[in-house]
Amino acid sequence: MSVNIEIAGLPPERIVFETSPLAELGQALHALAEPGHHPGLHGWATATSASLKPDLADRLSEADFLWRTTFSDVFMAFAGLTGPTGQDGRTGTTLAEDLDLLDRLDDERFVDAALEFTCGPHYEERGPSALADPERGRQALERAASRGPRQVDFTRRLLRDPGTVRAWVRRLLEDCDEAFFADTWRRVRIQLAADARHKTELLRRKGLPEALTAVSAALSMDEAGTRITVDKLAHATTTALDPAVGAGITFVPSHFGWPHLMVLHAPGWRPVVHYPVAAPELPVPASVELLERRLEALSHPIRLRICRNIARAPYTTGELAHAHGLSAPEVSRHLAVLKKAGLITTRRHGRYAQHQLDLTVVARLGSDFLEGVLR
Repeated sequence: MSVNIEIAGLPPERIVFETSPLAELGQALHALAEPGHHPGLHGWATATSASLKPDLADRLSEADFLWRTTFSDVFMAFAGLTGPTGQDGRTGTTLAEDLDLLDRLDDERFVDAALEFTCGPHYEERGPSALADPERGRQALERAASRGPRQVDFTRRLLRDPGTVRAWVRRLLEDCDEAFFADTWRRVRIQLAADARHKTELLRRKGLPEALTAVSAALSMDEAGTRITVDKLAHATTTALDPAVGAGITFVPSHFGWPHLMVLHAPGWRPVVHYPVAAPELPVPASVELLERRLEALSHPIRLRICRNIARAPYTTGELAHAHGLSAPEVSRHLAVLKKAGLITTRRHGRYAQHQLDLTVVARLGSDFLEGVLR
């Protein structure tokens, strides 16, 4: 499985390496919300969480599904701008500039990007916006119900009054900047800017294949130079040649990103590869006997695909069935195998049962598996 990005005939100047304060803030918020994904950032996450004022911590909890369940495309708004407001894949140099780009997104694009956490419609599908299509809006509310009352309230407010919600989100991100991110960005932006310059120079001197290898071992290009392939537990295709949004692809380095390698491949958006610039060591793997017992449970490709979802957030059986085109009984059988091996946990949330991968247990399977499902 992989994400393929069509680039046949793409001019080299349309391939850009850029830093993005807003994208990095999104990754930092994810690291705060899911410290188990980021073993090298525990100290920073603990200290930053302890320093947050209660009001800001509460508001972050209210909106954390924007960066916990999925990494919402609202954090890379520059890739969704079309027409005269397009930026040719260029990001803002400051968080304020990136937020200004976010303000330029039309309401339909913002709403659809903000509702990615509802698991539907499928990310790569074209179709009417949930804001424009009442049926899509109803489906979004129905799927948000399995996430909890905060998500339902957010979805309802977003569909009814997107302008007010957008202003609330911007204020929240500005308050994060004031509370902790401005100092954090001053520290990490030097490293990220240097990495972007280095990759740009590699691209200019040695070509795209060399630059891709430097970005990540998960990236490659076919011999004909027509396609970039990103090795992920997903199957999708997008293009860097869409005239509606402007030809091009943007690579954004991240200090907080590892082990996640994000690929924005939504229809009508410029593709973006958001890649980590460092990878800390994971703990020592478990015993061979334990590995054998648990890897046997993971030997089925559908179970691996399910793990990709439940590694990021709890999912209901119905959500997983919808996401993978399976029946609920089929998903239940796969979940039973994973649960018997002690790889997942299940908790009740009202009338819904939510399943999540136990990252502490999975970490003992070794870095290859953990990085694969979180990538």
